[in-house]
Amino acid sequence: MNASYLAVEIRRLFRSMRFLIFVVAFPVVMFLLQANVFVKPSDPDHAAVVAVVMVNMMAFGLFAAATTNGTRLALERASGWQRQLRLTPLSGGSYLGGKALAGMLVGLPALLLVPLVAIFVEGVHLDGAGWLRVILGLWLGTIPLVLLGLLIGQLATPESMQPISMIVMLGMGFLGGLWIPLEGMPAWMQDVSQLLPTYWLIGLVRPAVTNELLVSFPTALAVLAGWAVVLGALVIRRYRKDSARV
Repeated sequence: MNASYLAVEIRRLFRSMRFLIFVVAFPVVMFLLQANVFVKPSDPDHAAVVAVVMVNMMAFGLFAAATTNGTRLALERASGWQRQLRLTPLSGGSYLGGKALAGMLVGLPALLLVPLVAIFVEGVHLDGAGWLRVILGLWLGTIPLVLLGLLIGQLATPESMQPISMIVMLGMGFLGGLWIPLEGMPAWMQDVSQLLPTYWLIGLVRPAVTNELLVSFPTALAVLAGWAVVLGALVIRRYRKDSARV
């Protein structure tokens, strides 16, 4: 892993106003909106529902960071920058590894800001083990989403990248339980949601905040690992295919 290349990647993303608004500010705003408009303080399960919304918006921020990171890759392919990098000492593994790690690191603001707002504004309380499971579980569980962003970036053009990533992110977020409560979905939607990594991502950490719709921790971990292996293999295969054209 090339530390200098990784630092450059992270700085480039944080210099983007679109990134700061969509990845950092938007999850916080949506958390406050959902926690105050759709949930009443007088509701008996108010605290649990707000905590679930918090988890969902943390996951959405990570997903948005992953797709934005993939957008940069599509631009690099179109501009020829990716081909230029292949002629440098930077290996393909370091390039893709740096992209993947950058996609995880730039999601940290949403991962940390949303729970801070939840604590100080909405009064969300978890014990130490609960916070560790939520934060670390979401961060590591987002690996398949980061790889999905890279795969889209490897396949799409700069013109098609944004609509494709938005369709994928909103579609997987909606059906995967990030935007509407899983508990309120019809049975057929719940069945569909289990085919998506977003369902298993929030399922990995939901036991820390609610006793409803729990999934087995080993099962969630295994499903996300399977997604990561498949998507990682597809990213590498596509990169090698592009490399053969140089």
